[in-house]
Amino acid sequence: MRPTLDELRAVAQPPSVVGRVSGEHWAGRVYMRHLSIRLTRVLIPTRVSADGVTASMLITGPGAALALTVPHLWGAVVAFFVIQIQGLLDCTDGELARWRRTTGPVGIYLDRLGHYVTDGCLAVAVGVRADGGLGSIDGWTIVGIATGFLVLLTKAETDLVHVARAQSGRPRVEDTAAVAQPRAGVVRQLRSVIGAVPFNRALLAIEMTGLAVIVAMIDAANGSLSAVRVLDVALLVIAMTVVAGHLLSTVTSDRLR
Repeated sequence: MRPTLDELRAVAQPPSVVGRVSGEHWAGRVYMRHLSIRLTRVLIPTRVSADGVTASMLITGPGAALALTVPHLWGAVVAFFVIQIQGLLDCTDGELARWRRTTGPVGIYLDRLGHYVTDGCLAVAVGVRADGGLGSIDGWTIVGIATGFLVLLTKAETDLVHVARAQSGRPRVEDTAAVAQPRAGVVRQLRSVIGAVPFNRALLAIEMTGLAVIVAMIDAANGSLSAVRVLDVALLVIAMTVVAGHLLSTVTSDRLR
């Protein structure tokens, strides 16, 4: 028997999840959670497991990246919509696990791996697209590969905080703004400026594919690949900035104390 939406929200979408400082994407708050709770309700009586839903990210992520490599407007549009589906499933897997009380390390591991694979592949795909597709790989692809590497490094910087604390016998760090805030004055000011203009979000799947659609429309109108090449370089610059800034922010905050 399916629960009501209110009953399901109370268990599957608690404030501790939807109110996380760094864990809840803006799309989740704006529209994704309103859709996912309905999909979760449909899946509850079925034999579909939460881990199975999570594992689908390993298909949708590379699939979206493959579509994005096609240097036509439809390739970017397909990638955008596939990532929207992935975002919906990314919300649903956790909701399903919380309702069934099956949350475990396998699901968390697959979820993290899925985000790693998706964001890294999309960054590389932008470079391939800038070169004209898989049949004409050249220098722009190298830029994309470099960006993909840095995207993975930014995620590793975050996860290594938990590894370092666990291996040093410290408790899990709380996901609060106070803990994440750098103690050094200059670094704190820089973080505030970046927070006001969150360009780092360009490295995330939803934002990256959204930008890809915009530049694809510009390129389609101009009959060139100039816009996606600008995006390719811009993502690399952003990734370099985020890696350096995140490292500095982490070592000067209370996360490693």
